[in-house]
Amino acid sequence: MAANDSSRFSFTKEKIADLPSPEKGRFTYHDQKMRGLQLRVSSTGVKSFSVFRRVKGGEAGRVTLGKFPAMTVEQARKEASKIIAEFENGANPAAAKRTVRGEPTLQEVFDDYLIHKRKRNGSALSDRTVAEYREIASRHLSGFMAQRLSGISHEQVARLHHKIGKDSPYAANRAKTLISAIFNFAKAKRIFAGDNPAAGVLSYAEEARERFVQASEVPYLFQAISESDQRDYFLLLLLTGARRSNVQAMRWQDVDLADAIWRIGKTKNGTPQYVPLLPEAVTILEARKCAAEADHEVRADKSTVFCPFVFPGSGKTGHLVEPKKAWDTVRHKASFSRLVDALHAKGALDDAARAAIRSDASRSLGNAEMKCQVLAASHGVDPKLFDMTDLRLHDLRRTMGSWQAKTGASMAIIGKSLNHKSPQATLIYSRLDVDPVRRSMETAASAMFAAVVMQADTETTIRNMES
Repeated sequence: MAANDSSRFSFTKEKIADLPSPEKGRFTYHDQKMRGLQLRVSSTGVKSFSVFRRVKGGEAGRVTLGKFPAMTVEQARKEASKIIAEFENGANPAAAKRTVRGEPTLQEVFDDYLIHKRKRNGSALSDRTVAEYREIASRHLSGFMAQRLSGISHEQVARLHHKIGKDSPYAANRAKTLISAIFNFAKAKRIFAGDNPAAGVLSYAEEARERFVQASEVPYLFQAISESDQRDYFLLLLLTGARRSNVQAMRWQDVDLADAIWRIGKTKNGTPQYVPLLPEAVTILEARKCAAEADHEVRADKSTVFCPFVFPGSGKTGHLVEPKKAWDTVRHKASFSRLVDALHAKGALDDAARAAIRSDASRSLGNAEMKCQVLAASHGVDPKLFDMTDLRLHDLRRTMGSWQAKTGASMAIIGKSLNHKSPQATLIYSRLDVDPVRRSMETAASAMFAAVVMQADTETTIRNMES
């Protein structure tokens, strides 16, 4: 069929395959079977189905459906009927598609989100949070990143959530939450007006974490912390109950050692917090300040600026960033010591053997741990009963609140000391000063220290009895 013959005919696979290409530009053919369905043939031989209709009382629009032969005639007519119905109902799918083409991709919005998203206190996302979000996106959302926002459906998000949830419900929930946050960010910036595809996807149930340091674990944890080069940081987490990010960024200008008060300008809740400093915490801070001032005096001739942070760091933040390796070592040392004492109590280790394996641990903790595992298996001791490697840094914050509760503190006092924020409790917190909070924290800390002393006294008594 020549290009100058009638442009209207009933589309079939054979007839379309025989259509010639124009010398230049494009030539349009019309389907006699479905009004509005067209086939455009270019000079390069590309044949594309499209729908051209006019909105009632409005502008005309063209919607490209797909290329022949990848799209069959039957498929083209089926898709065309849907598009034509939209035109008949007064919508303009062509304009809608132009809008979608102008939308950013999920990757573009995600990159913008990481830079410009602000927390409730007005601060930017921390480096740690950004790294966590990038990990989630890389691991679970890579298939969505090149898509424009309107191209991501509720069904796709639900399927992804279900797929991830088969192995890790927690990871599935984090991925869904991140998608939802990105879309809410896009809607707030007026770059997307559609529905959030994560809305209505039900999260998997997650067990609330209630881990804190038990009385039997306290002596071992304190001993392991005392041997760490991050001892002061870990102890202040325990003694203040503050969030680790706040302790890491603690500034000398916010610490009043005379009145034993630390003022945090803005916490995660977006509010300031006054943290009572226990005598043990003051002692730690006084020693660190003396060391920092002495170091500053030695280097004064080089015009070195006194570091404003209690825990200086070499990174771009200028302060300590979560010391994961140091904390991992503390947990393993504490677990190892508990297991060694359990084996000693079981009779699997005598005094000399216990001293020897502890000496081995000072040279190679990993090898000493393996020896204990083998010994435990041969004597029917379950190492899991003495394992403390599940402790997280945040559990140190939870430990202060838990020991306050154990020693009789009210929920209001605990909430005040930990700067928790809830609609019901906020009014109560606002009427409290720091004195009852200080007394409660001192009582809790005393109980923890008493557990350490009690353990030491028990071991002394056992040794005396054995001798």
